[in-house]
Amino acid sequence: METVRKLWQKYRHLVIYVIFGTLTTVVNYAVYLPLYNWLHLSATVSDIIAWGVSVVFAYVTNKAYVFHSPDWSAKVVAKELVSFLSCRIVSGVIEVLILMLTVDILAWDGNWMKLITSMLVVFVNYFGSKFWVFKSR
Repeated sequence: METVRKLWQKYRHLVIYVIFGTLTTVVNYAVYLPLYNWLHLSATVSDIIAWGVSVVFAYVTNKAYVFHSPDWSAKVVAKELVSFLSCRIVSGVIEVLILMLTVDILAWDGNWMKLITSMLVVFVNYFGSKFWVFKSR
Protein backbone atom coordinates (compact mmCIF):
# COMPACT_ATOMS: atom_id res chain seq x y z
CA MET A 1 0.00 0.00 0.00
CA GLU A 2 2.90 2.35 0.74
CA THR A 3 4.27 1.80 -2.77
CA VAL A 4 0.94 2.79 -4.31
CA ARG A 5 0.81 5.93 -2.16
CA LYS A 6 4.33 6.91 -3.20
CA LEU A 7 3.54 6.32 -6.87
CA TRP A 8 0.35 8.38 -6.50
CA GLN A 9 2.27 11.24 -4.88
CA LYS A 10 4.89 11.15 -7.61
CA TYR A 11 2.54 10.89 -10.59
CA ARG A 12 -0.70 12.42 -9.28
CA HIS A 13 -0.61 15.51 -11.48
CA LEU A 14 0.20 13.40 -14.55
CA VAL A 15 -2.75 11.08 -13.87
CA ILE A 16 -5.05 14.06 -13.32
CA TYR A 17 -3.73 15.66 -16.52
CA VAL A 18 -4.52 12.47 -18.44
CA ILE A 19 -8.06 12.48 -17.01
CA PHE A 20 -8.70 16.12 -17.89
CA GLY A 21 -6.81 15.76 -21.16
CA THR A 22 -9.17 12.93 -22.03
CA LEU A 23 -12.16 15.09 -21.10
CA THR A 24 -10.75 17.93 -23.23
CA THR A 25 -10.43 15.48 -26.11
CA VAL A 26 -14.05 14.41 -25.56
CA VAL A 27 -15.13 18.07 -25.71
CA ASN A 28 -13.04 18.53 -28.85
CA TYR A 29 -14.59 15.47 -30.51
CA ALA A 30 -18.10 16.42 -29.37
CA VAL A 31 -17.69 19.59 -31.42
CA TYR A 32 -15.54 18.24 -34.29
CA LEU A 33 -17.46 15.10 -35.23
CA PRO A 34 -20.89 16.68 -35.81
CA LEU A 35 -19.34 19.56 -37.75
CA TYR A 36 -17.27 17.22 -39.93
CA ASN A 37 -19.65 14.26 -40.31
CA TRP A 38 -23.12 15.85 -40.24
CA LEU A 39 -22.65 19.44 -41.34
CA HIS A 40 -19.92 18.36 -43.78
CA LEU A 41 -17.58 21.21 -42.98
CA SER A 42 -13.98 20.60 -43.96
CA ALA A 43 -11.71 18.87 -41.47
CA THR A 44 -9.76 22.10 -41.12
CA VAL A 45 -12.76 24.31 -40.32
CA SER A 46 -14.27 21.68 -38.02
CA ASP A 47 -10.97 21.34 -36.20
CA ILE A 48 -10.49 25.09 -35.72
CA ILE A 49 -13.95 25.45 -34.16
CA ALA A 50 -13.47 22.38 -31.96
CA TRP A 51 -10.04 23.65 -30.94
CA GLY A 52 -11.45 26.96 -29.72
CA VAL A 53 -14.09 25.32 -27.54
CA SER A 54 -11.70 22.75 -26.10
CA VAL A 55 -9.00 25.33 -25.31
CA VAL A 56 -11.41 27.22 -23.04
CA PHE A 57 -12.32 23.97 -21.28
CA ALA A 58 -8.65 22.95 -21.01
CA TYR A 59 -7.52 26.25 -19.52
CA VAL A 60 -10.09 26.18 -16.75
CA THR A 61 -9.52 22.53 -15.85
CA ASN A 62 -5.72 22.72 -16.12
CA LYS A 63 -5.61 25.82 -13.97
CA ALA A 64 -7.97 24.56 -11.30
CA TYR A 65 -7.39 20.81 -11.13
CA VAL A 66 -4.14 19.79 -12.81
CA PHE A 67 -1.62 22.48 -11.96
CA HIS A 68 -3.47 24.02 -8.98
CA SER A 69 -3.10 27.66 -9.85
CA PRO A 70 -5.59 29.15 -7.37
CA ASP A 71 -5.07 32.84 -8.16
CA TRP A 72 -7.91 34.07 -10.40
CA SER A 73 -6.86 37.71 -10.26
CA ALA A 74 -6.92 39.52 -13.59
CA LYS A 75 -3.13 39.92 -13.61
CA VAL A 76 -2.40 36.22 -13.07
CA VAL A 77 -5.14 35.00 -15.41
CA ALA A 78 -3.97 37.39 -18.14
CA LYS A 79 -0.37 36.17 -17.84
CA GLU A 80 -1.39 32.52 -17.78
CA LEU A 81 -3.85 32.95 -20.64
CA VAL A 82 -1.24 34.52 -22.89
CA SER A 83 1.17 31.64 -22.20
CA PHE A 84 -1.57 29.00 -22.38
CA LEU A 85 -2.99 30.33 -25.63
CA SER A 86 0.47 30.67 -27.15
CA CYS A 87 1.22 27.04 -26.32
CA ARG A 88 -2.18 25.89 -27.58
CA ILE A 89 -1.87 27.93 -30.76
CA VAL A 90 1.40 26.14 -31.54
CA SER A 91 -0.16 22.72 -30.97
CA GLY A 92 -3.35 23.82 -32.75
CA VAL A 93 -1.39 24.90 -35.82
CA ILE A 94 0.44 21.56 -35.80
CA GLU A 95 -2.91 19.75 -35.65
CA VAL A 96 -4.56 21.86 -38.35
CA LEU A 97 -1.58 21.49 -40.70
CA ILE A 98 -1.50 17.73 -40.25
CA LEU A 99 -5.27 17.48 -40.87
CA MET A 100 -5.12 19.86 -43.82
CA LEU A 101 -2.37 17.78 -45.42
CA THR A 102 -3.68 14.30 -44.63
CA VAL A 103 -7.45 14.83 -44.90
CA ASP A 104 -8.14 17.86 -47.07
CA ILE A 105 -5.28 17.28 -49.53
CA LEU A 106 -4.49 13.54 -49.40
CA ALA A 107 -8.12 12.53 -48.69
CA TRP A 108 -7.25 10.22 -45.80
CA ASP A 109 -9.97 9.41 -43.28
CA GLY A 110 -10.70 12.51 -41.20
CA ASN A 111 -11.89 10.58 -38.17
CA TRP A 112 -8.73 8.49 -37.89
CA MET A 113 -6.39 11.36 -38.61
CA LYS A 114 -8.11 13.47 -35.96
CA LEU A 115 -7.49 10.68 -33.44
CA ILE A 116 -3.84 10.30 -34.39
CA THR A 117 -3.11 14.02 -34.31
CA SER A 118 -4.97 14.37 -31.01
CA MET A 119 -2.53 11.95 -29.39
CA LEU A 120 0.43 14.01 -30.59
CA VAL A 121 -1.18 17.24 -29.39
CA VAL A 122 -1.78 15.83 -25.89
CA PHE A 123 1.98 15.41 -25.40
CA VAL A 124 2.81 18.86 -26.77
CA ASN A 125 0.17 20.47 -24.55
CA TYR A 126 1.23 18.64 -21.39
CA PHE A 127 4.86 19.67 -21.65
CA GLY A 128 3.95 23.21 -22.65
CA SER A 129 1.62 23.58 -19.66
CA LYS A 130 3.94 21.90 -17.19
CA PHE A 131 7.17 23.65 -18.12
CA TRP A 132 5.94 26.99 -19.40
CA VAL A 133 2.39 28.02 -18.47
CA PHE A 134 2.03 26.71 -14.91
CA LYS A 135 5.73 26.08 -14.22
CA SER A 136 5.80 27.65 -10.78
CA ARG A 137 3.06 25.39 -9.44
